[in-house]
Order: sequence, then C-alpha cells, then structure tokens
Amino acid sequence: MLRIHFDDRDVARVQIAAEPDPLWETVLAMHHLVPPARGVPVYGAWRARARRELDERGLTRAARLISTLAPADARYFPDFLTPDAARDGLAAGLEALRDTPRVRLTTESARAALPARLPRWTGALAGGSRQPLDELAAAFQEVYRAVIAPDWTGAAATVDCDRGGRTRMLCRGGVDGMLNTFRPAIRWEPPVLHVDYPRDRDLRLEGRGLRLIPSHFCWRSPIALADPGLPPVLVYPVQHATDWAPAATRSCHPQALSALLGRTRARILAALDAPATTGELARRLRVSAPSASEHVSALREANLARSRRDGCSVVHALTPLGTALLHGELAPVRRPR
Repeated sequence: MLRIHFDDRDVARVQIAAEPDPLWETVLAMHHLVPPARGVPVYGAWRARARRELDERGLTRAARLISTLAPADARYFPDFLTPDAARDGLAAGLEALRDTPRVRLTTESARAALPARLPRWTGALAGGSRQPLDELAAAFQEVYRAVIAPDWTGAAATVDCDRGGRTRMLCRGGVDGMLNTFRPAIRWEPPVLHVDYPRDRDLRLEGRGLRLIPSHFCWRSPIALADPGLPPVLVYPVQHATDWAPAATRSCHPQALSALLGRTRARILAALDAPATTGELARRLRVSAPSASEHVSALREANLARSRRDGCSVVHALTPLGTALLHGELAPVRRPR
C-alpha cells in the first residue's frame, strides 16, 4: 500500500496532466511488448503491429535497452527515465534525461541493481558517463517514433476522455469529489490517499501538491516515483474500450471523410471516437466552442452523434452509425434464431 499524505496546501495543488507523458508512455508500452510482456488483450492489435515495426526498423535492441532498465516485473525502475520535464514534450524530456546528475545516476542505478541486468556499458552508466545516456535518449526517441507516435492521437483522446470525466467531477464536488472517482484502486480517506501498490510506503507531499498523470499504457497498478524528493506524481491507468485498436489497424479513411463531410466536421467525427464535451472538442481541435457545437449539432441531426447531460456539462459521443462511418465497417447484425 502506498499512502500519500496531504495537507491543506497540497489539496489546493492537485493537478491532472493535460496530455499523456511521452517518456512514461514509452516505458510502460515496453511492458506490453518486450518479454516478459503482459499479454493484455486490449493491446493485442497494437502489440502485433509494434513488434513488426520494431523488427522492420531494426529497433529491437533499442526496445530491449529500455525494457531492461525498466522491466515489467520490477518493483522499482530508475526515476531518471521519466523526468518531470517531459510534461513539456519529448524533446524536453530527452534533454533532461541526458542531463541527469551523476550522483543521481549512481544512486538510482545501485537501487535498481542495474549491473546485474544490463550489458557492458552499465558500469559506465552507474559511474556517470554521458555516452550511455546519449545512447539511451536515442533509443527512447527511435522507439517512441516507431510505436508510440503513430497512435498518439488515439492515446491522447483516451486520456482526454478520462481527464474530462475527472474535471467534471472536480467542478461538481471539488478535489474531494474528484479524488473519490479513482476507487477502488485508489481510495481517498482525507487527508491520506491510499493506493494499491506492490510495496508498503508513505509519501508526504509537504505542500508540493500532486500531479496525476493518466496513462494509456499503464495497466492495473498506479505508479509513483521512488525518490520522495522529486516532484510528486501518480501515474494511473485509464479505461479502454474493449475493442480499442491502434489507428494503423482501423479502416478509417480521413481523406475520404474530409471530402464527404468537410475537413473540420470529419475531425469532429474522429475526435468523438472518445466521448467529449463541447469545450474539450474545441480545445482538442483548436476551434471555437460555437464552431464545435455547430458541427456536433449537424452530426447529431444525421444520427452520427448523440449528446447527454452530465451535471453541468453535455457529453457528446458517436452513435453506432457514426462509428461505422468513421471506421468503415458495420457492427455484425445478430439474426434471430
């Protein structure tokens, strides 16, 4: 059990990340990809495509490097792999990774017992050499581009849907109500957040607040950084549709949809693959709220979208017909026996 201790200042400084973290997503994706990978069915289509892509691009070694540093079965992996700077994007995160202080490399490498897991250059990494960090950053960049970036829009939409629900609860019930939406894996018993965790520990925020990071590839158990001196974060899994599939395996033809519906309306249709409010659509697609509302209304009148009220907000989603149009296939018809 992980117990995260809040005080009054921390409650006022709870944040939810605006989008997936590229380094966290890359690390956690490898947990589903490189042996001993988790055979989670929802990632099956993505896993098959990703393995093929890594093999064709000659990136199997790069993926194994990341996975060896952060194996799926580990109770701990080095915090320097997921620097806070990555909240500003991949480039910022990789720059912070390359600039990891030597004392931190040595401490975290020893804590993770990396010399027993890694190839020959592990000793140089633990000793603070910059060359292994450059190699590691290159591995992250190549693997991210090959198997994470192609589905980034879908991952971001899934995360955005989760964040939208938490934000709506925040508007209705404050931080207390929002933190209670994470049950049963995360339980808010003020002033302590109890998290199902592989080992017993306490984390005292001491006025720094907590940054919640919804993750597309995190599975079942939330994750926190081991070093209590780092900016506190809690990475948690989002819900996926049981039929989720990476964009590359779907039968969606965006150019054809744009010709049929118009570019903006086609983008609205694609964005509604994950339910969203009008404001969320506007922010996601960088259009005005009135424009987003107008296009949703048109889709709704054509029975391609539906809307329902959720507290003070209206949430839009695709109808089965809208989903069929987006993905180019109809759901199977069940015939009576």
